[in-house]
Amino acid sequence: MKASIFGAVLALSIGTSAMAADADVMKQLVPTGKLRVGIAYAPKPTPIFGAKDAGGEVRGVPRDIGEALAKSLGVPVELVVTATTNELTDKAVAGDIDIGFMPADEERRKRLDFSPSYFVIESTFLAAANTGINTAADVDKPEVTVVGINGSTTLRAAGRALKVAKIVPAKSVDEAMAMMKAGSAQAFALTHDSLPPLQQQLPGSRILDGAFQTTGVAIAVQKDRPAALAYVKGFVDKAKTDGTVRKAFDTAGLTKLSIAP
Repeated sequence: MKASIFGAVLALSIGTSAMAADADVMKQLVPTGKLRVGIAYAPKPTPIFGAKDAGGEVRGVPRDIGEALAKSLGVPVELVVTATTNELTDKAVAGDIDIGFMPADEERRKRLDFSPSYFVIESTFLAAANTGINTAADVDKPEVTVVGINGSTTLRAAGRALKVAKIVPAKSVDEAMAMMKAGSAQAFALTHDSLPPLQQQLPGSRILDGAFQTTGVAIAVQKDRPAALAYVKGFVDKAKTDGTVRKAFDTAGLTKLSIAP
């Protein structure tokens, strides 16, 4: 009898511990009862950015992965869409979103915690036609103006790499492209995977070889949320091996891009 009572108590104890862990995850990761997924958008989908469809809905890799995470938690999704990952960073720090998709550079790691990377970005320049810019060294000249997205990992890295070129922040990809088309900027600092569709909008432009930055793209959560972070880490590791991330890339038309190891 004593043995059976002990077994029942032990089973209850184990069950309670599991429930407590689940409760901590829900409290820290979905405090409103729904997963608030932060997504930045661009003209075309990338591993970082979503893109608006004909109906104005933002779709793409971050949305698909975010919805898969919400499904694993058994909660609905609320999309929070911004023009830049810098805005996502501020919203994540403030607790206005539960997760955000962004490059995880050292500056952001001071403010947020991150899952393992699901993609690795390489940042380079899109050079306008008739500028004489053929290499990264050609960019770093006093007469060259480089535009980048305000508060982005890539713009911070460009600032470290360039010594004499003028660097100007833009509020969005559309604003940066308007500067390139107008000739007020001669080079656009952005991730390599984002540039091919933009190059098509600038006849004669070229995407420069090489990279001035390599950074992992991951899911960000607020700091001091250990249960939330552990759950997101486990989810991303599984999503990379079970085909969830690959499917999100393929659905977005990013079939040639590789998932981070």
